[in-house]
Amino acid sequence: MPRQFLVGCSVSVINIMIHAPITLVAIGIARRAGLRRRSRLRLHLMTVMVVTALVLMIAHTAEIMVWSLAYAAVGAAPAGSDLLDFAFVNYTTLGYGDVTPLKEWRLIGPMTAMNGILMFGWSTAVLFEVLRKTIEHLALLVPAERPFNSADPD
Repeated sequence: MPRQFLVGCSVSVINIMIHAPITLVAIGIARRAGLRRRSRLRLHLMTVMVVTALVLMIAHTAEIMVWSLAYAAVGAAPAGSDLLDFAFVNYTTLGYGDVTPLKEWRLIGPMTAMNGILMFGWSTAVLFEVLRKTIEHLALLVPAERPFNSADPD
């Protein structure tokens, strides 16, 4: 059991090290985009949110691949198993599908799920912050007679 915790914690730390700089990049891009003057505010906001979500999805995919590589390195699943599928199922907390871990690695799935939940929660917070900051910046750029609200035709 200590080996499972060591592997799970190590992979989780690697994933946090992947997620942190990508989060900073996503927030930086959104911040710079939010500071630009735009005529189509809603389209601009939507574009910023879509790009941010895509960047975060790429990060999650990379993190899932790290789990898949860890499964392969320690032999956590039966030979010939689709480890990428196994990692996706665990990371997204979907539950076991066609692949289940070997008995000696039965805690690796829950540890992967715990890491996935943390990373998805972090991404949710990032998306909310990007949305909030972008709206805040856009509201500052809009003249007082044309506030950023639901009546705005953009």
